[in-house]
Amino acid sequence: MATIELTGDTFTETIENNDIVLVDFWAAWCGPCRQFAPVFEEASNKHEDIVFAKVDTDAEQELAAAANIQSIPTLMAFRDGLMVFSNSGVLPATAVDDLIRQIRELPMDDIRAQMQAQAAGQGGGGCGCGGCNCGANNG
Repeated sequence: MATIELTGDTFTETIENNDIVLVDFWAAWCGPCRQFAPVFEEASNKHEDIVFAKVDTDAEQELAAAANIQSIPTLMAFRDGLMVFSNSGVLPATAVDDLIRQIRELPMDDIRAQMQAQAAGQGGGGCGCGGCNCGANNG
């Protein structure tokens, strides 16, 4: 499957209506973005069950700001409508393939349960918040 272009009008619908979506935030003037583009395109051809989308940060400045894009390229991954990965910089093809494998293996029921508990004030968020058993506060 070829990559698709996302806009502010199509972003939310695409994320919410597909199981796995990888989004490349990029710009035409960005050298590292041009370096990552063929890696992203190749992955889209290998994983046809995943939506591979691109956001031109120059054309979609409001969307890039809403996504808190600080540098490009930035790759975000969504599973079942939830952002599960965000990274700035160029990733090699092997890292993209490994990322996809990890996303497929995520225990989404457990993740949703943890998020619901956090929203209800019944647990922590991890890494220093206390309550998630991450050990960050065990001093």
